[in-house]
Formats: sequence, C-alpha cells, structure tokens
Amino acid sequence: MKIVLKLETWLKKSFLKKILSNTMDSEAHEKRPPILTSSKQDIAPHIANVSEMRHYLCGCCAAFNNIAITFPIQKVLFRQQLYGIKTRDAVLQLRRDGFRNLYRGILPPLMQKTTTLALMFGLYEDLSCLLRKHISTPEFATRSLAAVLAGTTEAIFTPLERVQTLLQDHKHHDKFTNTYQAFKALKCHGIREYYRGLVPVLFRNGFSNVLFFGLRGPIKEHLPTATTHSAHLVNDFICGGLLGAMLGILFFPVNVVKTRMQSQIGGEFQSFPKVFQKIWLERDRKLTNLFRGAHLNYHRSLISWGIINATYEFLLKII
Repeated sequence: MKIVLKLETWLKKSFLKKILSNTMDSEAHEKRPPILTSSKQDIAPHIANVSEMRHYLCGCCAAFNNIAITFPIQKVLFRQQLYGIKTRDAVLQLRRDGFRNLYRGILPPLMQKTTTLALMFGLYEDLSCLLRKHISTPEFATRSLAAVLAGTTEAIFTPLERVQTLLQDHKHHDKFTNTYQAFKALKCHGIREYYRGLVPVLFRNGFSNVLFFGLRGPIKEHLPTATTHSAHLVNDFICGGLLGAMLGILFFPVNVVKTRMQSQIGGEFQSFPKVFQKIWLERDRKLTNLFRGAHLNYHRSLISWGIINATYEFLLKII
C-alpha cells in the first residue's frame, strides 16, 4: 500500500513538473524576439527597388538644382539664339521685362529637365545592363546604343521644351502668361504642333548622350587623384563642366535651328535643312553670326553640367 501511495505521489510530481516546464517554454517563446528572416526577405525587394531607382532620383535632383541656379543665364542665351543679338542687348531686354518676368517660363524646363535627366541617367544604366545580358557586342557599342535609346526616350517630352521656347519669346507675351495657356494655344493645331522641332531634338539628344557617357570616365581618369569627398566633388564638377561646354559648342547650331522652329505657332512644318539655310542667309552667311551667343552658352553649359554631374555623383554615393 505504501509503495502504491509513493508511486502515486511521484507520478503527480512528475506530471506537475511537466506542466510547469511546458508553461515556461511557452512563455519564453512568446517573449522571445521575432525571427527577422521573414522580415528581411520582405524588406529585400524594397531595398532592391530603391537601389534600382536611385539613378532616376539622382538625375531628377541634379536637374532641379541646376535649373534653379542657371535659368536667368539660359534666358539671356535664348534671346541671342532667337534674334541673333548681342549679350548686352539680351540683358537689356530682360531688364525691360522686369524681375517679375525673369523666371517666367521656368515651370516647363523644370518639369522637362527633371524628367529627361532622370530618364537620361536611369535608362542609360538600365538599358546598359539589359543589353549586356542579351547582346554579345563590345561594351562601347552596347553603352553607345543605350545612350542613343535613352536620348530618344527623352524626346517624348519635347512639348515641354516647345512651350518653354514660346514662354521665353517676348513676342508671345501678350498671347499667354503661363504654361497652361501656352499648351492650350497649341491644342487647336493638333498633336503634331507640340512636337515641332523634334528632328533636331532627337539628333542632339542621341549623339550628345553617346559623347557624354562615353567620355565622362576617361576625362575623370586624367584628373588628379581625389582623396577626399570635396576633391571628388571638384573632379566631378570639372568633368561634367568640360563635357557640357564642349557639347554645348558642338551642338549650338542645332539648338539655334530648333529654337527657330519651335518659336513658330501654326503654319508650314519646315525641314531642318530649310530652316538652317534661312538662318544662314539671315545672318549674312557668317559662322560668327551663327554662333552668336555661343560664348555665353559655353559658360552656362560649363556651370550647368558641372552642377548636374557633381550633384548626381554626390547623391549616388549617399543614397
């Protein structure tokens, strides 16, 4: 009998210990911090998405920074391209227009540049990777094709550049006062009117992209080795500025023709050679007259592309 009682007592104790043990394990499991494996797996795609989009974001921010600083210089240059006048006369025109009109027309280039530069840098990187995976050609050819395709895609936003041209031309000041009115004025002429001057835009975008992305690396390699963040920033500014200035001079006549084509509302769609010939005759068949305003364009491009490249590379390192 005593043996049975002892066995019964031992079983009860063992049963209680087992219950207590299970309870403590359950509580410990509840208090234990959650395993991060699943959350890391959930976060990973978001990190990858941010990484993939950073070239677009950096290009957008670089463009915004540039436009805010250099828009007044661009406006002086625009007047010279359109009317073939001297820098002093273009500045006097802006003074007569008043400070209120100084930043008139900034919205279209702000929208256009932030979008096109985002596409320029982002699509170039994406298309380069895509083409390398599917096409077995030399890297130079692959990157050149990616640059041309990125430039062609940018041309989708030609209407913004078109409206900017109209808003900056003082001959149209009495016709519309803002971006919306300018877009509305073109609407009655059909969708084609928004893309007037598309040919020079495509030519400029494609070939300037090839040269910019193709020469950016080699130029930076020939600059003094940077050992600090500020030195890297200076090198990026110099590299972008030199390329921008060179391309600005090289494609200056193309921009002159584009500006003339886009300053017209309605009427015949004239070809690039025909408009070029007309301008050439108007300016007494002199190369110096055709390049009037090129020195200001050189300095503007030097500053603009220096700011763009330095801002882009800086943001790329911190994002």
